[in-house]
Amino acid sequence: MFTVAQQVAHAAQTVEWFIQGAFSPTGFNVDFEGMDREVRACTSLTEARAWFERACAGALAAVNGHSDAEWAELMPAGPVMGGDPRFVVFGGLTDHTAHHRGALTIYTRLLGKVPPMPYMEM
Repeated sequence: MFTVAQQVAHAAQTVEWFIQGAFSPTGFNVDFEGMDREVRACTSLTEARAWFERACAGALAAVNGHSDAEWAELMPAGPVMGGDPRFVVFGGLTDHTAHHRGALTIYTRLLGKVPPMPYMEM
């Protein structure tokens, strides 16, 4: 099980993974053990949040830095999204981030707190 910092770090790492994988000529990094070690080394929520902010800024730069035609190009054959157009990473990225937001909600509730609703003004 991940700590809260590791949950956030993992979400950040995966944002980078999706964007890098979409444009890598060899496809997605499948060194999942190495990526797990990197996430488990994160012990600071402040550090994890900064990583997430950098990852999202990088993803936004990648979106803006590539044309619609580039995003429609097919990714190389491989075990992860092989042969799919690059833009399919957006669905995976959204689903994965939502999954970890849900996990953090469970963590919050287990601590006896009520997490804020992410889609409503507070």
